[in-house]
Order: sequence, then C-alpha cells, then structure tokens
Amino acid sequence: MAYHSGYGAHGSKHRARAAPDPPPLFDDTSGGYSSQPGGYPASGADVAFSVNHLLGDPMANVAMAYGSSIASHGKDMVHKELHRFVSVSKLKYFFAVDTAYVAKKLGLLVFPYTHQNWEVQYSHDVPLPPRQDLNAPDLYIPTMAFITYVLLAGMALGIQKRSPPLFSPEVLGLCASTALVWVVMEVLALLLGLYLATVRSDLSTFHLLAYSGYKYVGMILSVLTGLLFGSDGYYVALAWTSSALMYFIVRSLRTAALGPDSMGGPVPRQRLQLYLTLGAAAFQPLIIYWLTFHLVR
Repeated sequence: MAYHSGYGAHGSKHRARAAPDPPPLFDDTSGGYSSQPGGYPASGADVAFSVNHLLGDPMANVAMAYGSSIASHGKDMVHKELHRFVSVSKLKYFFAVDTAYVAKKLGLLVFPYTHQNWEVQYSHDVPLPPRQDLNAPDLYIPTMAFITYVLLAGMALGIQKRSPPLFSPEVLGLCASTALVWVVMEVLALLLGLYLATVRSDLSTFHLLAYSGYKYVGMILSVLTGLLFGSDGYYVALAWTSSALMYFIVRSLRTAALGPDSMGGPVPRQRLQLYLTLGAAAFQPLIIYWLTFHLVR
C-alpha cells in the first residue's frame, strides 16, 4: 500500500509539469497600438489629441498658410484671365432686368410700330440698365427664348406622327447647336461688316448677341401658332414676327450705329452703314424660317 501511495505521488508530480508553448507563427505587432482588446488603435480622445498636436505644429501651420496663398493666387489668376475675354461687369449690365421690362420688351418685339424714341438713355455718360431703359439691349430675353425654343422644338418633333419618330435625346442637342451656330455666324458677319465700314459706335459683341438673339421670340410664336392652327397659321405668324423683327432691328441698329458722331461723316460711309443695317434685318426672316419650318407639318 505504501508503494501504491508513492507511485501515485510520483505520477501526480509527472503530470504537473506543463509542456513548453509552441513558438508563434507571426511576430506580435500589436505593441504599436494601445493596450486595448483586439489590438485596435486608440480611442477618439487619442485621435483628437494627435490632430490637435498636428495643428499645433509650426511646420503644419506654415504648410497650410502656403497652400492657402497658392489657392488664392490661383483664384486671382482665373479671374484675371476671365476678365481678359469676358467683362463680368458688362455682362451683368445685360442681365439687369425686371418683370416690367421683360413684359414691355416682349410687346415691343411683337409690335414695334408705335414706338417713337429709339435712342438709348444715358446718365453721366453711362447707359442706363435695361430695367430703366426699354431701348437698352439685354441678354436675358434671348437666353430664355433660346432655351424655350430648344424645348419647344423637341416637343414639336415628338408629337409629329411619323415612323420612325423624329424625337430622340440627341435632337435637343442638334437643335441647340444649330441655332447657336447660326447666331455666332451672324454676329461674326456683323462684326466684320462694322469693321469694313469703319463704323464708330458703342456696339459691342454683347450688343450684337442681344439683337441677334431677339429672333428666338418670333421663332417661338411662329412654332406655337403652327402647332395650334397648322401650316397656314405658321406662315401668317412667320410673316408678322419677321416684319416686326426687321423693323425693330433697323430702328435699333440704325440709332446705335448711325449715332451723332457718324452723321457728319462722308456720304458713302453712311450708305455702307445703312446697307449693313438693312442687310442684318433682311437676314432675320431667312434664319427664322430655316430653323422652324421643319417643326410644323
């Protein structure tokens, strides 16, 4: 029995000796993180401390200030290059309109025959903005009329019962680009004519864009009348809007181009200026018809 007791004690001592742990397969890299379970990074307070420490670094402040100066310098360069090609102050002048001006100007474009005074009003040698002078050209009405024409053209082509249908998303882009190209060509032709005729006036590219863009009002009225009353209504509206626009262009451009400074010039030069104005007016009905006749069937 004593031997049995000794064997049991010896066996217990043998089993109490633990085997050595196997070597780890990978090195423990969690020491770089905080002593949180799972080896995750520090909490939000520690991250905020790191950010505040970074912002408090003088080198970081210098880098941020240098980056801000570069961004400000780049912004100034963009504005400078933009002012070289487009004067923002002059562009704002052509959009200085209100509701009363827009309503009166639309009425003048549709029925200009009773209007008497066509001269642009000045105040301290500065032309009054459109909202204060009905004769001042604007770009608000041409811009909105251009967008309306493109949408109306898409609707007119969409309701035409043809096989295959004429309307597609690409049609809107085609109508817009075609109308825009015609206006650009017209403005370039007018600028060339003014240069060749040596006209001394205050007409700028924005003025010519405004006068050329007023045709979209007549185009919209012609298409709407054609959709409501057919081709006969379209041609009646086309004749009315074209004659009204021609009268408006002749009176407006003649007053602007043949100002007091050019009245005392040579007679041949005055004739060239008058022919240029008449040619610009006579070209309007052709463009209106070319851009609208296919929308009314």
